[in-house]
Amino acid sequence: MPTSKKTSKQAKPLTKPLAIKKTAADTSKAKKATVAGASSLEGRKAPSFMLADRQGNRVKLSDLIAKGNVVLYFYPKDMTPGCTTEACSFRDNIGAIRKLGAEVVGISGDSEASHQKFTDKYALNFPLLADTDLTVAKAYGVYKMKSLYGRQFMGIERTTFVIDKSGVVRKAFPKVKVNGHTDQVVEALKELR
Repeated sequence: MPTSKKTSKQAKPLTKPLAIKKTAADTSKAKKATVAGASSLEGRKAPSFMLADRQGNRVKLSDLIAKGNVVLYFYPKDMTPGCTTEACSFRDNIGAIRKLGAEVVGISGDSEASHQKFTDKYALNFPLLADTDLTVAKAYGVYKMKSLYGRQFMGIERTTFVIDKSGVVRKAFPKVKVNGHTDQVVEALKELR
């Protein structure tokens, strides 16, 4: 009897540290995998998708690239300060982007109704697509572990992809800083000419 008690007492302390180590290792692997996510798409075919725009129309990547190059940007949430600044910058520079043969398309996990309000409030002149189940964000490797004020959570990491007419990702901008980002996109589009 004493031997079996000793064994069970020894098993408990060993189990807890192993579980903690495994969780830490899994988290570390997940962070490494997500860091490479967006950039690893460069030079590869962009994952196809079909999502609803603010009016419920179905938009396919294949239809977008049939018209020219695509600036596909993922953002966390409608009406938030950083996302509003980014959207307004694309709005204000849409002429330069279109002169370079590209269209801008934004994607977030928000609903069609939310996109409609966002578009109306800021007079956005390009489509926003609703990825409410985050399938497309995951396919592009932008749904990641994030941290804010010491709290960790899963969410969309602000990322932009420049996709050429053949559907190949020519440039990926992970962890976008909104100030000056549109200039970076315009420069990337110039390289496609």
